[in-house]
Amino acid sequence: MSAVDEYVGAFPPRLPVAGILVSRTTYQETVECITAAAQQSASLLVAATSVHGLTLGATEDWFGDKLNGFDLLTPDGQPVRWALNLLHGASLSQRVYGPTLMRRVCQAAAEQGLGIYLYGSRPEVLKRLMPRLQALAPGLRILGYRSPPFRPLTAGEDADDVHDIVGSGARILFVGLGCPRQEAWAFDHRDRLDLPIVCVGAAFDFHAGALRQAPPWMQDRGLEWLFRLAMEPRRLWRRYAKYIPLFMLLVARQYMMERVLPSRRISLAAETSAIWSSEDT
Repeated sequence: MSAVDEYVGAFPPRLPVAGILVSRTTYQETVECITAAAQQSASLLVAATSVHGLTLGATEDWFGDKLNGFDLLTPDGQPVRWALNLLHGASLSQRVYGPTLMRRVCQAAAEQGLGIYLYGSRPEVLKRLMPRLQALAPGLRILGYRSPPFRPLTAGEDADDVHDIVGSGARILFVGLGCPRQEAWAFDHRDRLDLPIVCVGAAFDFHAGALRQAPPWMQDRGLEWLFRLAMEPRRLWRRYAKYIPLFMLLVARQYMMERVLPSRRISLAAETSAIWSSEDT
């Protein structure tokens, strides 16, 4: 049995939040899974999962099926981490945030001599991103990059992209196409790429300095959405107005169905048993 086969058997457990299986994982565990797969040139699907992605998967079967086909879905958003703790007692003290995960994987890749490939975003962002990543992870080898057009690719274009990724010799592929496009692309290409595919959302833009990150105090309190809404109101207001309330509703419903109502049924059963027992005497 290979090292990655052994590690696959020890993947962090996945727990349902609104029907989507989210990994109860930490940065260290996730990085170890990715680098173990990279060392063995083994396929691995990883995505940092936000409220938007989780709720979209919970309400759109086609996307939910793809998400549940991943190997690791990390709790990217603080509300996703809170939901795991509330529903399953996961006791996670930190989320596993896409930009931070990308930085830590790049640092591990540099230490272990694993080359990476960058797929997504805009050409000007990628050109700014590469030297910044190498500053964060000295010795990091970036063996290729590609900025696909923001439209469905032709079969020829897609084949060229896959050929370039495989030919680069990269051992880890970062995908920054935005949700749900990046997850769909990763799921559809896993059988053609024998390496970890790590979907990190807006991490390309954040590390390149093309987008500002929320201050730590807002991130810690689950208010990153408010900061990003202030930065990009026209693009994001519909997303947040739809998915944040829906996420809260789905989590509340699951909590009621799995935690409150079963407890109430047990209580009623105990009360009924006590009544019958008293009548018998």
